[in-house]
Amino acid sequence: MSSLFSLIIGTVVGLTQFRIKRLLAYSTISHLGFILLALSISSIESTQAFIFYLMQYSISNLNAFIILVTIGFSLYYYINNKEDRASFELVDKNNSPIQLISQLKGYFYINPLLSLSLAITLFSFAGVPPLVGFFAKQMVLSAALDSGYIFLSLVAILTSVIGAGYYLNIIKEIFFYSSDYKINPALENLNIDGSVYSTYFKHNVLVRTFTFKYKNIIMSSPMAITISIITLIVLLFIFMNKE
Repeated sequence: MSSLFSLIIGTVVGLTQFRIKRLLAYSTISHLGFILLALSISSIESTQAFIFYLMQYSISNLNAFIILVTIGFSLYYYINNKEDRASFELVDKNNSPIQLISQLKGYFYINPLLSLSLAITLFSFAGVPPLVGFFAKQMVLSAALDSGYIFLSLVAILTSVIGAGYYLNIIKEIFFYSSDYKINPALENLNIDGSVYSTYFKHNVLVRTFTFKYKNIIMSSPMAITISIITLIVLLFIFMNKE
């Protein structure tokens, strides 16, 4: 019964959320229903499904939050032409760069690669083939049907289809609307000249000069590598699954 409640509550309440982190929290409750469904079945297949589902969801969820944090920092040199009224009602809006789904509006036109990475992760949450989330849900449902849990399997499928609606809403905001963001005028024409010196043998030797612009603000290598690796695992798992 706990898996049934988790599936229904996580899906229904998630549809009402406009804050992306709360939406992902209720999404986790819905995914917990799949995990509990696998735990409630005493078989080798269900144990394998439980472990696999837990692992793939953990790394996919990690990827989603890393991408959201990165998106937030990438918007620091932008300003919003049409500030969402709902954002003024958020007391803690300054504590996190991205809180509302509407803040992602048109982000594809700012950073296409990050947008595609987030879309792939969200499609995996929804269980769209051939992404890794599809195989995880397939394993759980297969184990449940083999053990006679037909009603719970039907509820899991139905809630998974309904829950895909709030993932598609995020993707719609990112890809199908024009962005309200524009470069901050204070930074657009700002150029900072700098020099790099070497103190080898206690002599200051000019190595090179450079000009810093707002376009030089880029994602750090560890973040880029982490997002790339996890996204490729989610996307290309079908080629790793040889069985």
